Amino acid sequence: MAGARVLIVEDERALVKVLKFNLEREGYSVASAGDGLAGLAAFQADKPDLVILDLMLPKLDGFEFCKAVRKTSRTPILMLTARKEEVDRVLGLELGADDYVTKPFSVREVLARVKAILRRSRGPAGTEGALRAGSLEVDLERYEVKVAGKLAALSTKEFELLRCLLSAEGKALSRDEILEKVWGYDRALEIDTRTVDQHVARLRDKLGSEARRVVTVKNVGYRLKRD
Repeated sequence: MAGARVLIVEDERALVKVLKFNLEREGYSVASAGDGLAGLAAFQADKPDLVILDLMLPKLDGFEFCKAVRKTSRTPILMLTARKEEVDRVLGLELGADDYVTKPFSVREVLARVKAILRRSRGPAGTEGALRAGSLEVDLERYEVKVAGKLAALSTKEFELLRCLLSAEGKALSRDEILEKVWGYDRALEIDTRTVDQHVARLRDKLGSEARRVVTVKNVGYRLKRD
């Protein structure tokens, strides 16, 4: 998605310089900030299409940045982390990050993740406007979900999960398939498939009367009833 606006929030200047050079070479417009508070200000002013966010930042860390951004926006976030603990990785995704890479990483890997996230954020190929099932309406352009005309406050991953299930047109998807489609890559060994179950449980809670549409398929995964 050449021409997209990318905001890098990272306090390692050398790393920012490398990322900025390579992203701009790919056609992206790049801005940067050296701490979390400056990053939030830049986010509000620039309205980027994607944020590359370091986990450990001065003044405001990546977790708090994610929480602040997710109160008003579903702009995709790619988190950079030097931490190896699984809990930190999953927590970052639970707070609203769309993907993460662990330092040290290759620039090629970051570029691939950026392209994949931006491609997913544009919605499934061949779909326009909204996807519907009963009183459930998923607006792909506004990134909004309504149940019986009322907005449902879904997180980024809950929205992507619902869109994934709707786009499958009734087909059952395994947990590994959902991880690959929603998170954008095959990390079944790094992210426990119970993460999918947790997201489904929260999604059902927020869908209210339409929660019954998200069906558990024994020994397989989940599907969504369109009728």
